[in-house]
Amino acid sequence: MKPFASMTVRENVVVGALFGSDDERPALRAAFNRADSVLELVGLRKKADLPVSALTIPDRKRLEVARAVATRPKLLLLDEVMAGLNDVEIDDALDIVRTVRDTGVTVVLIEHVMRVIVGVCQRVIVLDLGRPLADGPPDVVLRDQRVIEAYLGEKYARRLRDG
Repeated sequence: MKPFASMTVRENVVVGALFGSDDERPALRAAFNRADSVLELVGLRKKADLPVSALTIPDRKRLEVARAVATRPKLLLLDEVMAGLNDVEIDDALDIVRTVRDTGVTVVLIEHVMRVIVGVCQRVIVLDLGRPLADGPPDVVLRDQRVIEAYLGEKYARRLRDG
């Protein structure tokens, strides 16, 4: 997470809105309006005027997603955004990812928390040493013997298989 520490939460998101994916930069007022709507979307609207230093780790993660969403992406890559969060914070983050996805943004999620994968992904691609190992719906991929062996070890996979 690399927010602009000398700015407020809102100003950080305005930067994303100003330098987003559109061909033409929006007017400053439009960028602030966009920032406000994105902050509402990720649940940070009430903290908009706080300095970034006042945010918790989960709120800083929300801020990073907000800055990215403010750029008006067609595709959003989220890399380990759930790392270090507790169960309640993961549930909140899942809601945000679903909300962003439901706005029409394609979300590519790199994540090791299986609860997240099952809770939000429609398609899963598992890599092993950089190569695709399995590809398909989460419930199918997570039962794949090769995936279990690669991520949990052959010994654990044998115990699962042999009952």
